[in-house]
Amino acid sequence: MSLRIRLARGGAKRRPFYRIVVADSRMPRDGRFIEKLGTYNPMLPKNDPARVVLVNERIEHWLSIGATPSTRIARMLAAADMRPAPAIPSQTKKHKPRAKTLERLAAQEGKRKTAEDTAAETPPEKAESDQEPSVEQSPDDKVSADAEAAASNASDSDEGKTKDAVAEERESEEGKLENQKDSSGTGSSPVSEKKEG
Repeated sequence: MSLRIRLARGGAKRRPFYRIVVADSRMPRDGRFIEKLGTYNPMLPKNDPARVVLVNERIEHWLSIGATPSTRIARMLAAADMRPAPAIPSQTKKHKPRAKTLERLAAQEGKRKTAEDTAAETPPEKAESDQEPSVEQSPDDKVSADAEAAASNASDSDEGKTKDAVAEERESEEGKLENQKDSSGTGSSPVSEKKEG
């Protein structure tokens, strides 16, 4: 026979009153019990001494025999300093992020760490040279780099430009080709023959 110390409900509808009883665990909640060990009246304020009335020596007797208190009774006994408070495990995992969210957060954290590592590994001199052109570059190199960037931008979107701007860009590109032809020597290239013919 397993003994439980538990609450047995009494009172009227919407006016609960509980007896603290020791009973066989197989008996109904409000059914047969072995002994009444106190009362609990939830209608009274929490600071009222008559809210929970316990017969301490009889409760100690039944606990020594092996009766197990219900969760609510265990909390009441802990409030009366008769037993340690029961550990209440967390029942749900709804407050925690789901598996895919954890994967996404881990991926973002990995990307952030790699970005920090690469930023830490690049020397500050190289970072400055990436931002501003160095003095060692010749003006012709700067112009050619700017022209290449403008040509790539022009191929991406020619919609917002006027006809004059597009024509000027084409002339500058043809000028570059002629400069390359002059610098290569007297040999004729197939590109120059097509333009002449």
